[in-house]
Amino acid sequence: MTSATNARTIAVEIEAALDMLQAYKASVPPLPVTDSFPSLLDQCEAMCRSFAGPEPIRTLHHFACSGGTLIAKCIAALPGVVLLNEIDPLSEIHLPANLRDPKFAPTDLFGALLLSRRPINPAVITAGFREATQTIVAGLAPRGQSLVIRDHAHSHFCTQIDPKNRQSLHEILAEGRHPLLSLVTMRHPLDSFLSLHANGWLHFSPPTLATYCQRYVEFLDRHADLEIVKYEDFVAAPERVLAQICHSLALPFHASALELFSIIRLSGDSGRKGRQIAERPRREVPADIAAQRGGQDYEQLCARLGYDA
Repeated sequence: MTSATNARTIAVEIEAALDMLQAYKASVPPLPVTDSFPSLLDQCEAMCRSFAGPEPIRTLHHFACSGGTLIAKCIAALPGVVLLNEIDPLSEIHLPANLRDPKFAPTDLFGALLLSRRPINPAVITAGFREATQTIVAGLAPRGQSLVIRDHAHSHFCTQIDPKNRQSLHEILAEGRHPLLSLVTMRHPLDSFLSLHANGWLHFSPPTLATYCQRYVEFLDRHADLEIVKYEDFVAAPERVLAQICHSLALPFHASALELFSIIRLSGDSGRKGRQIAERPRREVPADIAAQRGGQDYEQLCARLGYDA
């Protein structure tokens, strides 16, 4: 049996044990809990009491290659979290170039609508997605589970479409009955652009650093009211920043997530491999990209985000 299989088994057993403790808590004598190590069950119960209305929907927003997969894995490893990865109901990036040759995807209701031979109003898709999401979160809540949706913002802001011509995932869900708890995570824009370049994911035109920065500004403006967490801060102090994320998203914090994250498998895992959370050196900057670093769009974006250009 591999170490990964062992870790997965342990994670499943931990989740099952927590469910059993919750179900039978009333039948066992209470155990003393120190101030330094608050009970996970106490955290969960306190959070449940804090919600007077419907259970919130949590969302995570970031650009591709900005460290978001690592952070999402750590969130997914938290007790009771159900993470839906790289979600965007209006994304067309995954659709076949030849619409006459659709791929087998029996559970992809909204993708099937996008492939319809008759035009479908995007409002129909967004309304259906919103209702489906609300049904899911309402079904998870009685089991003490929390829905977290990781946005695929690349589909919206970094492809050939004009980002202004459609709603963002956050805007779609904000029109629903459930409150939203949301975060933006980011990395130095040069590092994320270098990774996009290396992976061949420059899906916008012209594929320059300036265009990327303009798209980034549009993304930031559309999420201007959301708290920002920097990838650099996370890798420097993962336990402290994960605790901050849990507080912002009203999720129970447990440091074991930083040990278990490596067993989580998510699409979009283009960068970091292994179990170590630490700062990585910057990729080598090609000469043609280095020449673009003096551009106004890049310098203004770095200043806005508090990064050196």
